[in-house]
Amino acid sequence: MIEMTDAAEKKLKQYLEENKIDSPVRVFIINGCSGPSLGFSLDQQKEEDNLIEQGAVQILVSRELAELCGTIKIDFIEPSTSSCGCGGNSGGFSLSSERPLPGSGCGCGSSCSSGSCG
Repeated sequence: MIEMTDAAEKKLKQYLEENKIDSPVRVFIINGCSGPSLGFSLDQQKEEDNLIEQGAVQILVSRELAELCGTIKIDFIEPSTSSCGCGGNSGGFSLSSERPLPGSGCGCGSSCSSGSCG
């Protein structure tokens, strides 16, 4: 259900410890201009959640989202040190799912089967 790389676990654990946070991290769908994507934030467990412990990090995923996405992969990509000036890799967390997210292909300037993506 959740695959977290060692780099992602290390960065999340470090952030939680440095900020003295004792809270699970929730994975959820963000609906943005470029369509849906996965994100995460601090949250408390709800009745409809699966709680996954990944080392020292607790991850919350609603059962409905887990069924929709299949395996969710959480990775951390180190920022690029390239000085080519071409944008490069800004680094950070990367979340992806085994299955396409509901509403994929729906973004600003495109139409959706359910109407506006707003």
